[in-house]
Amino acid sequence: MKVHREGYQTIALCGLFFVVLNLVLFYFLPYSLVWLSWVIFVLSFLFFLFIISFFRVPGRVLTLDENKIVAPADGKIVVIEETVDEEYFKDKRLQISIFMSPANVHQNLNPVSGEVLYSKYHKGKYLVAWDPKSSTENERHSVVIQNANAPILVKQIAGAVARRIVNYLKAGQKVQQGSELGFIKFGSRVDVLLPAGIKVHVQLNEVVKGGITVLASW
Repeated sequence: MKVHREGYQTIALCGLFFVVLNLVLFYFLPYSLVWLSWVIFVLSFLFFLFIISFFRVPGRVLTLDENKIVAPADGKIVVIEETVDEEYFKDKRLQISIFMSPANVHQNLNPVSGEVLYSKYHKGKYLVAWDPKSSTENERHSVVIQNANAPILVKQIAGAVARRIVNYLKAGQKVQQGSELGFIKFGSRVDVLLPAGIKVHVQLNEVVKGGITVLASW
């Protein structure tokens, strides 16, 4: 396991805060309150470990298959439904949405190989990620990847807590299945819009792993 580069600055700042906070407490609090210093030390240390774990990138054996769409993120399936995409395709698509809790790995991966046809950031609201309106009203970044079979759209969506979406793809770029698409900080959601009629391999409330779990196949 390694730490994602998006976490270097955050981890450094949290580490500095942890050290300064506890030095001040142990130095200035009277001896009668030393127990309080230890309580705060333990709690702040656990918080620091949580921040490190949030930016973890575990080693994984990826699912690589041109005929399969692989989960772009860790989390739980909260939506499997037909919808009309107003942003790019302008027609009916099958939407599969993955909710990412703060405890999940937050690195996002490309669900298929192909060429990036579209990459666009949208400003927006910060509704809770499970709100259906978050797909179209929240801050988000959408990319369309033209696979050998068909184009698909992947949408990184900010939530009530997540306010930093990082996307590394640009139009015209060639990407490989399982390579890095981006990163979302502190819990959110990823939507995948697929051709209608595609074979789905997941169900609602199923827990999936990015780069491993097969969402659908041609």
